[in-house]
Amino acid sequence: MKNGFTTTILHADLDSPIEHFAVHKPMHTSVAYGYADSRQLAKVFKGEQSGYVYGRQGNPTTAALEAKISKMEEGIATACFSTGMAAIAATFVALLRAGDHVISSSFLFGNTNSLFGTLDTLGIEISYVDATDVNNVAKAIRPNTRLVFVETIANPRTQVADLARIGELCAGHGLLYVVDNTMTSPYLYLPKRHKAGLIINSLTKYIGGHGNALGGAVTDTGLYDWTRFPNIYDNYKNTQTALWGILQIRKKGLRDIGSTLAAEPAHRIAAGAETLALRMEKSSDNALQLARFLAVHSKVTKVYYPGLDDHPQHGLSKELFKTYGALMSVELADGIDCFDFLNRLQLVISSSHLGDNRTLAIPIAHTIYWEMGPQRRAEMGIADALIRLSIGIEDLDDLIGDFRQALG
Repeated sequence: MKNGFTTTILHADLDSPIEHFAVHKPMHTSVAYGYADSRQLAKVFKGEQSGYVYGRQGNPTTAALEAKISKMEEGIATACFSTGMAAIAATFVALLRAGDHVISSSFLFGNTNSLFGTLDTLGIEISYVDATDVNNVAKAIRPNTRLVFVETIANPRTQVADLARIGELCAGHGLLYVVDNTMTSPYLYLPKRHKAGLIINSLTKYIGGHGNALGGAVTDTGLYDWTRFPNIYDNYKNTQTALWGILQIRKKGLRDIGSTLAAEPAHRIAAGAETLALRMEKSSDNALQLARFLAVHSKVTKVYYPGLDDHPQHGLSKELFKTYGALMSVELADGIDCFDFLNRLQLVISSSHLGDNRTLAIPIAHTIYWEMGPQRRAEMGIADALIRLSIGIEDLDDLIGDFRQALG
């Protein structure tokens, strides 16, 4: 019998024995792991036997979380990292080489955009395209294109990538399709259903949900044929081909770079993940109702939210996602200072985070997108007065009341 999403996550730890009959995988804080038989230690090092060799490469607590994420994304294996950005960086550093070409959505999270700028200086060329139309991706393909990278819902303008058709395109060309699922989470959307080979999640956001732990994850769906990828090192081909990619990411990205997820944040994220479905349902419903309220307010000129009928990808979002998510952005009417407005909010917190149980707000151009400069912001449609809202699980009447008084 196949259980539902929440039941599966709640009972995932019990799929393997837990010491002392605990129902949660406990925190294993040890850095070193000893073996009575030194031959066994050598086998673990070589990957001939499962086990743990050193804390930088993982621990039992993190492994239990990785199993949960794999179940969420219906993947075959997951590697966890200290942050979502570490997961993205490790994937690109581990799999790409100088002279490779990547096609990326032009609507990117600010730090990912910054990372790609660094990769460009290392000889990896990035082509940015409007990924809301698969034709733009198709036109950018070159002989040296190695992968296509998109986010499900862009932060902060909420553009939605043409996910299904891009997946078909990548499959037809033998390209690795990498989808950042952070803004939707595996509860609202499963990239595997549209042929994603790798899925990246910032566990700090909706999966963890409580703003008390940093983490990131890369999940292999098992769909990509790694024998077609030219950059796999020979010494990582000693296992089944479906695991070549995640093994190289774990070795060259996790082990060599050292972006390890420690036991304590892994434990917190695993506990937070149990209520992902409940939290996403409530925060998404709050977001839809708030977006409708703000869209007709005289002091708001624009609301960017996929759940609104006038959103350019509203129909696409309805096809792809279970709900429309909890992220939106708004532009205030001329003459309203965005800082004064934020300071008038009493319930909503001014913060750079998102995916929290609490509703958070931030002026985008003046903070997390400041570093990229006015030209790049203009290309991405980031107006100076744009405010990003990450909607939480507060009582809806309280939330709308706070915006009503701040706008009044």
